[in-house]
Amino acid sequence: MRMIERTKHNGSFAALRRFARARTVIERCDFCSAELDELHQHLIEPERRRLVCVCGACAILFGSQGETAYWRVPRRIRYLPDFRMTDAQWEGLLIPIQLAFFFQSGRMGRVVALYPSPAGPIESSLDLRMWDEIAQDNPALKRMSPDVEGLLVNRAGRAGSEGGSHEYFLAPVDECFKLAGLIRSNWRGLSGGEEAWKEIRRFFADLKARASQVGGGTACLT
Repeated sequence: MRMIERTKHNGSFAALRRFARARTVIERCDFCSAELDELHQHLIEPERRRLVCVCGACAILFGSQGETAYWRVPRRIRYLPDFRMTDAQWEGLLIPIQLAFFFQSGRMGRVVALYPSPAGPIESSLDLRMWDEIAQDNPALKRMSPDVEGLLVNRAGRAGSEGGSHEYFLAPVDECFKLAGLIRSNWRGLSGGEEAWKEIRRFFADLKARASQVGGGTACLT
């Protein structure tokens, strides 16, 4: 009996040790190796669309535009309750699903459209004439900082449904890629599964809670 009890205790302690090791994984700054908080800043390498994690001290060394290889991703999130886009305009953008984000690529000299998928973010062909029409109706889009922030669109829910109505944000690109990573990690089967959609709803609820609210049409975003 004592042997059995000793075995049980040993097994319990082993499980606790494994749990402790899992909890003590520390994320560090990619530049100086300083320990990072769960919520930390990012830089983007526009040429490769690669995000790196940085501490606050390293982040202030970089601007959101410039000649350096890395640009600092802004932290501001702006919710656009008055954003104007018709169903016909959305369909004209040629996005195959109801979630997408758009950003101005300085390297390519045009707007890029990406949508999340179980395989990661996928670039979509974009009708630039339709985008220009939408941008004309929503001057806020002309003030997006190239490469570091974009328009994040959630049209997956219908007004009055559990998923909510259409939502539009000007968001940092790290938040856009965070959504893509969330979907890649949680998507199951053809429809995604309830857990994936629960995480998507949670993501947008948190984003909205942290956002400042501005007009999608004529609001000044300076």
